[in-house]
Amino acid sequence: MSKWMLGAAVAATLAGCTTVRVAGPGTESEAPAPPAVNPHWNFDPARAAGDRDGYRPPRKLAVLLPMSGELATAAAPVRDGLLAGYYAERREKPELVFYDTGGAPSGAIGARERALAEGADQIVGPLGRDEVSSLFNAAQAVPLLALNRGNTAPPDNAADFSLAPEDEGAAAAAYLLARNARQVLVLSNGDDHALRSVDSFRSRLEAGGGAIVGTLAITGDQPGDQTPALRAAASREGGIDAVLIALRGNEARLLTPQLFAAGLGQKLLVATSQLVSGTGTPDEDRALDGIAFASEPWTTGGIAALPSPQTLAGDLPTARGPAARLFAFGYDAWLLSAYLQHLAGDPEASVDGATGRLSLNPGGNVVRMPAWATFRNGIVVPLAGAGG
Repeated sequence: MSKWMLGAAVAATLAGCTTVRVAGPGTESEAPAPPAVNPHWNFDPARAAGDRDGYRPPRKLAVLLPMSGELATAAAPVRDGLLAGYYAERREKPELVFYDTGGAPSGAIGARERALAEGADQIVGPLGRDEVSSLFNAAQAVPLLALNRGNTAPPDNAADFSLAPEDEGAAAAAYLLARNARQVLVLSNGDDHALRSVDSFRSRLEAGGGAIVGTLAITGDQPGDQTPALRAAASREGGIDAVLIALRGNEARLLTPQLFAAGLGQKLLVATSQLVSGTGTPDEDRALDGIAFASEPWTTGGIAALPSPQTLAGDLPTARGPAARLFAFGYDAWLLSAYLQHLAGDPEASVDGATGRLSLNPGGNVVRMPAWATFRNGIVVPLAGAGG
């Protein structure tokens, strides 16, 4: 067993406990220029000097996750992804302590207070939206990276990180604008993910001089024939440059032939990450060939810091199937915790994570630029050179 896989196995074993304490070896590193002062943040000046790339982890990191309760299934891959990143890092690492929030606001508050009492100088979590909201009602005593968005903006000394549909919508608009596609038809199933991604898409598209020229509501497991409506859209004055597909894979497979029948199949076709929901059979998924969709670098092409998803899936159940996305999210939670001060001090700074390129805006929101992928012969493959 490789050194990394041994560490992953130990991580998975240790993570079964409510509290895990691990301390990495210390190493000397060259200090970068002092970070800029951002009044939103208050980092512990006693932590070790950072490396030139901005790596400057805390001394004691508390991780607040609902390891029991209804959210425990979602928390497990997040936990293991974070541990994978932790054990893969060879530089100085913090003492790491896990606290079970139980998935309740009161549990999150209690876990935070216990972490502070035990000397944590930075916190990651909690995961549930209600849990996050319960902590966002006041400034934080130590820097906190919440793993969801709350009902309010992050208070001072806090940030939020999530796999938000809004990031996908903004990225899809940037993708099309970079290719001079400004007149866009939207196909939406109207669920929460679609609504949020389309709203963000609209804002970014309009800011770049584009417009949504029509929206078709696609409802039901077997949406009817939309060819007449698609033909009408294709013949509108000014034409159609691109189509945004905010649909699940099973829905999109039925609509794609209709796009071609209406003369829209050769336009730029982009989709949200919903496209991979309900896929996995190459013979059926060939209908989706050529559609560019928002994805994660690790799940589609792999990243240098982690073994491939296929390799990990053989050893860790929490890195398989739909859980792989949350595993990547957990890995990035570790990455952000180690680079949080660097990102907070430089609004132009970013780190390349397992879910995309990550940066931090002045208000404390982690902004994620997803990777792009497509289907080729029914198989998901990275879309090289698709930045935009």
